[in-house]
Amino acid sequence: MPTDRYVVIGHPVAHSKSPQIHTSFAEQTGQQISYTRLLAPLDGFAQTVKDFIAEGGRGANVTVPFKLEAFALATQCTPRAQAAGAVNTLKFEGVEIIGDNTDGFGLVRDLEINAAQVLRGKRILLLGAGGAARGVILPLLNAQPSELMIANRTVEKALDLAWAFQEHGPISASSFEELAGDYDVIINATSASIDARIPPVAPSLFGKQTLAYDMMYAKAPTAFMQFALQQGSQARDGLGMLVEQAAEAFYIWRGVRPQTAAVFAALRE
Repeated sequence: MPTDRYVVIGHPVAHSKSPQIHTSFAEQTGQQISYTRLLAPLDGFAQTVKDFIAEGGRGANVTVPFKLEAFALATQCTPRAQAAGAVNTLKFEGVEIIGDNTDGFGLVRDLEINAAQVLRGKRILLLGAGGAARGVILPLLNAQPSELMIANRTVEKALDLAWAFQEHGPISASSFEELAGDYDVIINATSASIDARIPPVAPSLFGKQTLAYDMMYAKAPTAFMQFALQQGSQARDGLGMLVEQAAEAFYIWRGVRPQTAAVFAALRE
């Protein structure tokens, strides 16, 4: 059988765990695919994609810094990609480049299935108002929380996001300083963990029942996770989100949904 080709495109991309994840999915489901990394020049994303299509490529994952360019390149975008304003999954069908965004799906599935966290009727706090935050808002609202609060250092950005998604559910915005009460789920979508920093949030926001979720992941708990644990909360990193969003991309491409538990466990080891 011919082997269909898929890649993850980024700059840098050598660190990506996607080849390991998708190779595991393919072995598990009996799909004939090859999956590799593809480094694109910072000024050459579109041409890199077109060259890959010309060579017979069937699909691609897109990582930093090209998700906005992928959105612009797509000839069709799914509703969740439109809502996110960014694309992390491309599927090539004839002359069409179909763009999707599986990040929010991966986050919600990791929370609800792997972490057994009920989101319906709960208070959720989303820290940050950049691309990472925007990409998960619609799936979070679709989970029917009682409140989704977006907090950001520049409150105007948070207000803009809340306004953009107001028709989809109970969403509001705040500065970090004005936050009050405690939340059932607090999601860190800022870049603070890259530099081992903590978003400027009060300890009082973290209750004993709170799940603090960092969309970043590392071998050791992030600074945000350590801060939450010090307040007596639970904490979880974004490795499960990475695996679940990859599984959704695999399903988009192959029509088969892989099991994620073993792949997640192998990555965690």
